[in-house]
Amino acid sequence: MKRNVHAGRQLSGGFSLNVFSDDEAYDIHLATLEILEHTGVFVEDEEALQAFGDAGAIIDKKKKIVKIKPYMVEDAISAAPSKVILAGRKPENDYVLENNRVGFTNFGEGIKIFDIDSGELRETLKKDVAMTARMVDAMSEIDVYERAVGAHDVNPAVAPLHNAEAFLSNTTKHCFLGPISGHLVKKLTQMAAAVVGGMDKLRERPILSFITCPVSPLKLVQDTCEIIMEGARSGLAVNILSMAMAGGSSPVNLAGTLVNHNAEILSGIVLSQNTVKGAPVLYGSSTTSMDLRFGAASVGSPECGMINAAVARLGNYYGLPTWVAGG
Repeated sequence: MKRNVHAGRQLSGGFSLNVFSDDEAYDIHLATLEILEHTGVFVEDEEALQAFGDAGAIIDKKKKIVKIKPYMVEDAISAAPSKVILAGRKPENDYVLENNRVGFTNFGEGIKIFDIDSGELRETLKKDVAMTARMVDAMSEIDVYERAVGAHDVNPAVAPLHNAEAFLSNTTKHCFLGPISGHLVKKLTQMAAAVVGGMDKLRERPILSFITCPVSPLKLVQDTCEIIMEGARSGLAVNILSMAMAGGSSPVNLAGTLVNHNAEILSGIVLSQNTVKGAPVLYGSSTTSMDLRFGAASVGSPECGMINAAVARLGNYYGLPTWVAGG
């Protein structure tokens, strides 16, 4: 089992960037509670609306707006595990996510690749999913595998199943992917169970986790709700990952974007914990600023680094396993 070094602890002298004090993080938390209680979030899925309503939220069924009371948020944060073990097919590749442990994954969602033989820039294929998984498997610096590219040579409706077949067969590290729907969460869970020898063993050693993204600003759309709920029922971790863009789908200033981001993630965590108390979740972020010249996400910019350092601080403040984009 792999336990990486702690960052930022006084005794270790590890490198850290403490963007906020606890008091400033608390201010962002209070602003988030205000947004969730008075503005609310759009929730597209009927089952999710019912779950929020049963837990005490105020529901506008016509507009599908859910106003979440502060105690619901606090209860969900307390119920979500502060430590998640991401099992690999080989136990030596198990990875522990907990407070201040810093690890690395590859970036995901590539849609084109330079062919290693021809040098041609082309769409990615199922064989490329397998190749990237093997490459990550060989890199000791990378702790878990996120689906790096997608199989565009298969039926898109079942592409996650093909992607999972390719990477589960080619890496012994823990794997993440976005499953598109709750139905495919069930199918992917069955695939992972077949790999490890059954559902009971999968719950003991979860080799697969899911990623889902709310739609900014403040929307839990159908697929996001389904993935959060089915993931909770499966016992596999769900990385609830906002991709807000400051100046585009969220306020241009850092504080406003963080409050928007925080509201999206915490609303997803409330849904998860109201589905199955104690379900593993990750506080995720690929939030960045929008390049106003091109209307594109400025991934890799200084602003991306600043935002995600701040997000990591918030995840640490809540004591939740956290996943953020690199600067």
